[in-house]
Amino acid sequence: MPPLNTSCPSPVPFLLVGIPGLEHLHVWIGIPFCSMYVVAVVGNVTILAVVRAERSLHEPMFLFLCMLSATDLVLSTATLPRMLCLFWLGARAIALDACLAQMFFIHSFTALESGFFLAMAVDRYVAICHPLRHTTMLTPARVALMGVVVVVRGVAFFSPHPILLKQLPYCGTRIIAHTYCEFMAVVKLACVDTGATKRYSLSMATIIGSCDAVLIAVSYVFILRSVFHLPSQEARFKALGTCGSHVCVILVFYSTAAFFSFLTHRFGHHIAPHIHIFIANIYLLIPPMMNPIIYGVKTKRIRERVFKFITMKGV
Repeated sequence: MPPLNTSCPSPVPFLLVGIPGLEHLHVWIGIPFCSMYVVAVVGNVTILAVVRAERSLHEPMFLFLCMLSATDLVLSTATLPRMLCLFWLGARAIALDACLAQMFFIHSFTALESGFFLAMAVDRYVAICHPLRHTTMLTPARVALMGVVVVVRGVAFFSPHPILLKQLPYCGTRIIAHTYCEFMAVVKLACVDTGATKRYSLSMATIIGSCDAVLIAVSYVFILRSVFHLPSQEARFKALGTCGSHVCVILVFYSTAAFFSFLTHRFGHHIAPHIHIFIANIYLLIPPMMNPIIYGVKTKRIRERVFKFITMKGV
């Protein structure tokens, strides 16, 4: 356990740098970032509104989608508004408590997002491999319980982050070379050995990410096995079509550079700082923006409800 933070009792704020070497472009960089944030907010709010308004969409798949949309809203809102204040208003200072709160939301809600992808994979497995038992196995109460388990897991695993960092003494520079309070960028500022704290963070991220990815892969192995046993090609395409949106959002989530971004702080000494920071920002921006777009485009029932809503408003 690191020593209590008794060496620096004064509440000196941290200073965010933004993107090192590109400070003169912050105003312009903020424009596409703001655009992606607006798309993420509008898209996820639309998903929530459509599913809430249409009782026919109150099924496990769409309920898990609502949980994912709410997670994306919190994840993007925890970072983007503060980042835009840095880019456009030059607001570099951030208090320790605000910094730790932002860090907690980023890590815990990233874990929530991964957990909801796993829950959606379980739903697809039951729907395709056990279609006659889908409604009895995934009742609203069990769907809610799965959602609670995902939330509790994410909060429990990453609550120690702000607690551990709160106790560290920061007796040197308080300049964070990043656009937000990224864990490794903050922990480097401590003037004591933080090896145990770093190992805890890396182990939690690895356990959650790898376990969810393995279980999702296993579920799709069973799904593909069931699909290939279907009697007709049309039935196979129809079954796989119900998984299309889920597979796309999973690819978006795991193909972004979350793991790479984490490891470059720990091991990568030859990567330019602005490249690393761009990768970290893309990880936080792209999935919340793309998830509602993918589900809106590839899910016919959501697409029809959105067009119906727009048409009614236009009349």
